Amino acid sequence: MLAPVSVPARRHRWFHRRVMIPAALAAAVVTVPTISSAAPTAAPTAVAAPARHAPKPTVVLVHGAFADSSSWGGVVGRLRHDGFPVIAAANPLRGLDSDAAYVASLLATIPGPVVLVAHSYGGEVITNAAVGHPNVKALVYIAAFAPAQGESGLALTGLNPGSQLGAALVVRPYAVAGGGGADGYVDPAKFRAVMGADLKAADAELLAAEQRPVDLAALQAASGVPAWKTIPSWYLVAGADRAIPAATEKFMAQRAGAHTVVIDDASHLVMLSHPARVANLIVQAARATG
Repeated sequence: MLAPVSVPARRHRWFHRRVMIPAALAAAVVTVPTISSAAPTAAPTAVAAPARHAPKPTVVLVHGAFADSSSWGGVVGRLRHDGFPVIAAANPLRGLDSDAAYVASLLATIPGPVVLVAHSYGGEVITNAAVGHPNVKALVYIAAFAPAQGESGLALTGLNPGSQLGAALVVRPYAVAGGGGADGYVDPAKFRAVMGADLKAADAELLAAEQRPVDLAALQAASGVPAWKTIPSWYLVAGADRAIPAATEKFMAQRAGAHTVVIDDASHLVMLSHPARVANLIVQAARATG
């Protein structure tokens, strides 16, 4: 029998061991000469390139009446932390057709996919603005109007009982070159009860003082063919909303076939009182359509 010799094995990633092979075989292995005419070494196997993730869609946020872009502040910070490009559009609040045309012109300047988000009256705007823009991959309604063709915001407000908005409106006429109109504000004394009952009193008072009025003609205008008929939609229902009744929000969400979540104790200004929940829904929409 050939006497075995101990040859150190190659180091292994998890353990080391020594293997025993016959001495003669070991010598043969050591003395085999290199042959230059040997068959060429096989080509190395190609290594797959690391997977590249598609760029995240741009999130465009459209505020509603009695507000401005700063109302999205808590949501913007969370989305940016997650790596999303964000644009908080300045909704003019001067008329449904013109407001929708303005947002549509903004969409046309954005390369790549868009998740279009709106609150309150802004829902009417995105419902019209997204039509004809194939880069809009998802619509997200946050306690927002999602009208069908021919419907107006004011009509939807009265669809179910519970809205206190009409009784809280303060109407002020305004004049501009070539005409004028009537602006609607929320009575500061009623602002918190109607718009943000789950906000701190001091915060609601500041919002009431800083509110931007909406031309009442914008809330009375009939909506066009809705983008939610062809674009996937998501909806956040504010269960304690006193501006747009929760029952109306649920009706609009169901009609649009929207993926729906409900926050039972949320006021109309849910993006201020629950910014994390709002941001999470937007991220869900982005992932589902990305």
